[in-house]
Parts: sequence; structure tokens; C-alpha cells
Amino acid sequence: MLIAIYHLEAKIISRGTGRSVVAAAAYASCSRLYNDYDGITHDYTRKRGCQYSEIFLSDTAPAQWKDRQTLWDAVETVEKAKNSRLARELIVALPIELELSDWKQILRQFIQEQCTSKGMCTDVSIHDTDGHNPHAHILLTVRPLDQAGHWQAKTQKEYLCRRGSEEQGFTAEEFLAAKQEGWEKQYPYQSGKKKNYLTPSEAQNHPDYTRTSKSPKSTRYGRQNPISEAWNSEEQLLCWRKSWEDAVNLSLQQHCLSARIDCRSNADRGLDEQPTIHEGYHARNLEAMGIPSTRCALNRQIKEDNRLLKELKVQVQKLTKALKESIPAIASALESLRSRLVTLQYHILHDTSQQSAMSEVLDKAVPLVKEYKSVQNKIVVKSSEKKSLQAEKKLCSPLKFLQIRQFNQQISALTEEIEELKSRKAYLLSCFDCRSDSDVKTIEHKIEKMQDTQKRLKDQLISLDKQKEKGTLNFLETKEKISPKDMDAVLEEREKLRPENMQKVKDRLEGTFQSAFRNDTLLRAEKLINSELQETESLHSVLQRLHQKESALNRQPRTPKRHKDWER
Repeated sequence: MLIAIYHLEAKIISRGTGRSVVAAAAYASCSRLYNDYDGITHDYTRKRGCQYSEIFLSDTAPAQWKDRQTLWDAVETVEKAKNSRLARELIVALPIELELSDWKQILRQFIQEQCTSKGMCTDVSIHDTDGHNPHAHILLTVRPLDQAGHWQAKTQKEYLCRRGSEEQGFTAEEFLAAKQEGWEKQYPYQSGKKKNYLTPSEAQNHPDYTRTSKSPKSTRYGRQNPISEAWNSEEQLLCWRKSWEDAVNLSLQQHCLSARIDCRSNADRGLDEQPTIHEGYHARNLEAMGIPSTRCALNRQIKEDNRLLKELKVQVQKLTKALKESIPAIASALESLRSRLVTLQYHILHDTSQQSAMSEVLDKAVPLVKEYKSVQNKIVVKSSEKKSLQAEKKLCSPLKFLQIRQFNQQISALTEEIEELKSRKAYLLSCFDCRSDSDVKTIEHKIEKMQDTQKRLKDQLISLDKQKEKGTLNFLETKEKISPKDMDAVLEEREKLRPENMQKVKDRLEGTFQSAFRNDTLLRAEKLINSELQETESLHSVLQRLHQKESALNRQPRTPKRHKDWER
């Protein structure tokens, strides 16, 4: 069965990250929308690629929200905080085997079952700019609606109340009933430096305590709306992933197509392949301009490793079959498997070298960045302290000579410390070849990317090592099954195939690694594989036996040439 591409990505659109749901809706629908919250018009009418967009409302939503501007204006208006979560965005890959009408049907089914039926309003748009990457943007509201079509609260204030030694949380409505059962709110009180939360009845027994605020004790985040809690849960995300798989596969089946998608990860499906990483348009643009991108290069390497793993499995199957066949077939299968193992070993050596190089860079860069941030923070603190002392000195009476002198000494000491810190900061900047704080931010970003790449290389190495171990074991087991009388013939046949196979390995590795290919690494990989396959001694003995045969032939007595005078 052919596995089609599965992709479902969930994001939160939040003001805290500088995003606007009106802007997201305008981008997805390639339209022009005005955001009343910040007064910005978002015009994406020149953007191409949107083939379809539609709004689906829940049963209780006002009918006028069918208009995109009205719907998202209502969302922006109800959210007051500067870090409010405005909407959720799902980005799903659409099966390239189907048509636009089929995509619409799949989306309608998915949205009806998983979104609008649960109370979410949905804005969906289908994009396929170049005809090779069809996908949909699904914008979902994150605040529930009541039966009258009014927004509900995402959270409610939850007061931590006490009755005797018990403490329990109540909303304002629940507290009205709990109050009759002896529960009381707790308020902040203070006696000297001692602070405590007391109930009003307890405060009567402590006349030395003074109430410091009218705000009662409450939980940090309040009590979440049960509907919002369900929408934000990991279970809901897993449900969306499975539901999307079912909807797409049903449509593929109805069209009599063999392709299917699977929401499970490679590990959950029992596959050894490593997942590729998201490249992004910046990386692809760099590649298009002829500038190598680290993310694209890593993806090429992951794809090559995955292809190699598949080939290795095929070669093992061929090897098992070859045992029942002729000597040339056995030799060919063994040499093919050996070539794959050499290629795997080259990838392992290359990845290990990359990881080592990255570790060396990170071991130097991370402590320097950490020290730079510490120095920068100290400069800010001491500059603030110096500014405060200068202000106090300014307010000090000119007659207080001793106090002014003390201020001058403190300010002078701080000035020297600040200058020393600035000198250290300049040195650290020079270590990075940077000129400003913004340059250091760029270095931090590069370090994060490098750490992410290093982690992926580690996972990749684990997978490659496992496959090499399996391949090596299969190779050795197969060699043991070869009849002793056929061993020499198999080895001789393998020696004939070896040069051509190794040239193919070299050509393939040069194509994968391009300028990063190293011939000495290939020789080292071959030597390591020979050692693990216990090949060095056996192949040497083959050559030795061939040499002995040639020597034996040379030592045989030759019939002397007859001289013309002998017959006389």
C-alpha cells in the first residue's frame, strides 16, 4: 500500500507573539480586511494561490458572522488582554491524487464532525500556488459561545476559601452557596514584617494584624471553562489528527486509489526512517539562489539515509533468496550488501564528524553567550544603581560634606566597575566578531538552530547504527551458510564485482555530499566495514591462493624447445 503525505500542524494565534487573527484571515483568504483593534488594514488581494475559502458557523453563532470581517472583528473585540489567544490555526496537507471538489468535501466533513459540532466557528481556505503543494488553512475560534450566541468566559475567578483547616476553590456563583456552609474568603493581613492570609473570623482574633488589600486569595490562573479546557487538550489534537486521517482515507478509498495517509509517527509505525525537518521558504530561496542552506542539506542527507535503509532491507531479502541460487548470485548479493554497509558507515562517519564539529563550536560559544548576557545584566544593574546614587547626591545638602564624599566614592567605584564590565563586554563581542547586541541575538539564534541540528543528527546516528548492526549480522550469518567447497569460488567472484560496486558507491556519495565528500573518509569506512565483516583476512587469503596458483604454474617444468641441430 502506498503511503501518501500526512501533515497536520496546529498553531495558536496570539497577540503575545505579535500576531493578529484579522491578518491571518486576510492572508489565508487572499483578501483585504481592516483590524479595528490596532487600526491596520491587511491587504493580501495580490497574493495568489487561494482556490477556495468559506466560513462555517456553529449552531448558536450569529448569522452575520458568515461575513469574514464581522466574525474576526468580534473575536478581536472580545479579547482585551495584550497577550490574548485569539484563534487556533490548523494547516493540513491535501492529497495531490484528488481534485478541488474532493478537497472541499473532505474539509466539510472534517469541519462538521470536529469543529462546528463542538461549538467552534471555522474559516477555511485552500491554497495550491504552484500545483504541487495543496494545503488548507483552518482558522478556529477558541472562546465558546452560549445558547444565545454570546461569548462565554474562557476562565472564571476562583477564590481559595477556608473552613477550619480545609481549603477549597470556588467561583463567585459557587461561593454564594458555600458561604452558607461556613466557607470564608481569605484576605491578606500584615503584622509588622509578618504576612498572612486570614479569614474575617480569624482576623477578629488577631487585632494586631492589619488588612492590606481588598482582593481575596485566589488560584493563579482561575478555573478554565470546561469547553475551552477540552479544546486546548492534547486529546483533542490527537482526535483531530486521527479524524483527518479517516476523512482523507475514506475519500481515497471511494476514488479506488491505493494511496493512504497515516497520522502515526514513523516510530509508532515501526519504521526506521527519520522524519525530515521543516525547511521554510527562506531556506528554499537561498538554495534557489545557489547559496547552500543547512536545513536543506540536512533534509537531503536524511532522505539519502532513509533511501539507504530501504535499499539495505531489499539487499537482505535478496541475500536470503540468493542462498538458494548460483554462486554468481550469492556473490552479487553479498557485494551489494557490503556496498550498502560501506555507504552506511560513510554516513555514520560524516554525521559523527559534523556532530563533533558542532559540539566543539557550541562548547566555546554557549559559555561566551552566557557570560555576555551576565555582563550585560550587571552593566544595567550597576548603571541603574549609579543613576540612583547621582540622584540622591543631587538632593543632598551641600553642607553634608561627609555624605557627599561617601556618594562620590560609591559613584566612582561603580563607574570603575561599569567600565571594567564594558571592557569585558567589548572583548566578548570581539570573540563573536559582533558589533552590537542585535548581532549577539543572531548568534543565539544560530546556536539554537545548531543545537536542534545536533539533536537530529544524534537520532539519525542511532537509527543508522541499528541498521548497520542488522546488516552486518545478516551478512555474517549468510557467509556461514555458504558451503566450504563454494567459499573460494564465491570470494573470487566477489573480487571481480568489487571495483565496479565501489565506484558506484563513490559516485552516489559524491552526488549526495557534493563538495563535502571526502575520499579518505570513504577509505576509512571501507576499512571499518572490512574489519566488522571479517573480510580482510579472507580476501587476503584469496589473493594469496591466486598468487600461489600462478607461482605453481610458473614452477612446472617446461618442455625444452627443440633445437634444429638436435635432429642432425
